[in-house]
Amino acid sequence: MGWLWIALLACAVAVLLAAEWPRLAERFGYVSRRERVRARRKSNLRVLRPEDEDDFAASVERDLAQLPTIEERDRKK
Repeated sequence: MGWLWIALLACAVAVLLAAEWPRLAERFGYVSRRERVRARRKSNLRVLRPEDEDDFAASVERDLAQLPTIEERDRKK
């Protein structure tokens, strides 16, 4: 008689999982994980205000000045 109760318990667990699967997939599934990762990435972004634009332009100019260049005589080789 003990095996019958174990089988009934297993069936009850299977029915419960089948009934709750959409909610579990929504919370722990692939789409939910992708959204959490995207939200984490977006939290590191910031909006540039007009007063920050000068700093941004200066940093771009600095970065461009540090790039290696090819001289005219080097291109002919």
